Amino acid sequence: MWPKEIPWQDLRFGVEFEFVGGKPEELELLPGWNLYLNERQVDENGEESGAEVTTPPLSWNERAQVEEVLRRLVANGARANWSCGLHVHVGVEPWGSPIIVPLLDAALRCQEALRELFGTPEHRYIFCPFVTPEQRERYLREPVRESLRHRGRPQSHRCGINAAAWFDTGTVEIRFANGSLEYGEVVRTVELCLKFVAAVGRGADLPSDADGLARALDVPRRGYPPPAAAPLWHMERMWLEDLLIPQLADAVEAAVPGGEVLHVRPSPHGLRVVVEGPEERLTEMLFRLVGGKFVREA
Repeated sequence: MWPKEIPWQDLRFGVEFEFVGGKPEELELLPGWNLYLNERQVDENGEESGAEVTTPPLSWNERAQVEEVLRRLVANGARANWSCGLHVHVGVEPWGSPIIVPLLDAALRCQEALRELFGTPEHRYIFCPFVTPEQRERYLREPVRESLRHRGRPQSHRCGINAAAWFDTGTVEIRFANGSLEYGEVVRTVELCLKFVAAVGRGADLPSDADGLARALDVPRRGYPPPAAAPLWHMERMWLEDLLIPQLADAVEAAVPGGEVLHVRPSPHGLRVVVEGPEERLTEMLFRLVGGKFVREA
């Protein structure tokens, strides 16, 4: 049912923490929390590092769990850097699927303001692309998960306001925030996301500018995880990927139909290419340049 007034403190939420460093395999978590060692980030030397920790569904009154696990992460040697994000899932079960179109409308109106509030740096845009009017039209024609997903570049199919999460977890995922293991920054981020979703749920006409949105939601204008500049070598790597991916597109499509290139990395033997398939399974391939064309190694 939409619209419907739900106090923001009554909404359930979950958080995904990306981090580098530490010894993740030795980390002791609270019951219900999860550690994903395959979700690696990039450290200052360009090496894969760290992991991702996720909460169970929490209530606002259970946020002390977040403080405790962040304390354990920092004690373990973990840290957030320029490659890390902080993703907040907000449960939208009180409204159900009728809230999806209002969320898309709110995204089209407010996503630039949210990105400004969270200070998302340009090198992270690829992981939180904007919702487009075309996605909204697709969803109106066919209200299924695939209608809400990106294809091609930007590489990530998960929008900064990711309504497709409804079909997976009964949530909307907000992906604009920068990585942080500092409790105050994290809890302010969660509060903003909860208040934003509650406002959409009650049918509020939210402003499209950052200052106005902060006032309308009664949240601080500052105090969220600050942006960190990516090193030049990382930016050069991204620029090179943008040049290489079109040259690899046909071979990647033949190997993984419907696949999307996540990473292209040089190796002593050629180009190491990681592709995410339609079922979100990762496939790693090696390509060599032969006669002016990229050829996949068997």
